[in-house]
Amino acid sequence: MCTVCFYQDTRHERNLYWIREKIGIGYISRRNDGMTELRVNGFKQVRDILLALLPFIRFKKLQAKALYSAAHLLSNTELQRLTKAQLTRILNFILVIQGENYVTKRKKTRKELCKILDLTP
Repeated sequence: MCTVCFYQDTRHERNLYWIREKIGIGYISRRNDGMTELRVNGFKQVRDILLALLPFIRFKKLQAKALYSAAHLLSNTELQRLTKAQLTRILNFILVIQGENYVTKRKKTRKELCKILDLTP
């Protein structure tokens, strides 16, 4: 699954409703921690949003470019029909995205991702 999330303090959530209205897709939910999020799912939807936003992104631009490239590839090809070369490109995009995350949870290694994507020799 491919998802883009926009987060905002719930006190200012009306901005997310404005974004939702402008892009015409996604769903809004309030979290238990005082934040509200707008989530957009789907390869084509994420690709199209990122294409429109890329010129304006200042932070996490590497992640955005990698996610755009992965979403573009995945929106044009069924997952089961991806070639080994395409899967390797997806793996590299995943590693870029992971590498730019601030998440403290354990990240998957290249070897683990190769196994998941059935790219082991």
